[in-house]
Amino acid sequence: QVHLVESGGGLVQPGESLRLSCAASISSFGLYAMGWYRQAPGKQRELVASITSGSVTNYADSVKGRFTISRDNAKNTVYLQMNSLKSEDTAVYYCNADRTLTTSHLMYWGQGTQVTVSS
Repeated sequence: QVHLVESGGGLVQPGESLRLSCAASISSFGLYAMGWYRQAPGKQRELVASITSGSVTNYADSVKGRFTISRDNAKNTVYLQMNSLKSEDTAVYYCNADRTLTTSHLMYWGQGTQVTVSS
């Protein structure tokens, strides 16, 4: 059974940093594209950052230059380094694993971790 477990969320002040981690119990982790999504109260879930199996990264415009996604395939873990946090970054952050096979599509989600940015 696949599990994605996020950690590292918390309460910080504007301008501070957090590092989220997502540990995946998943075979062939290196073949999955990994992503971080977030959902703020009353809003739809949105993509924050993604990294392909080849480590190509993509970011939402709102976090470019502040957030960095990375992966460690040896540890089956994906990270999200969040710097210069703003109040609008407050949300539940979810880890996602995505892999397209020849005849199927695999997608898994973590349970989420709360990030609150407030003075």
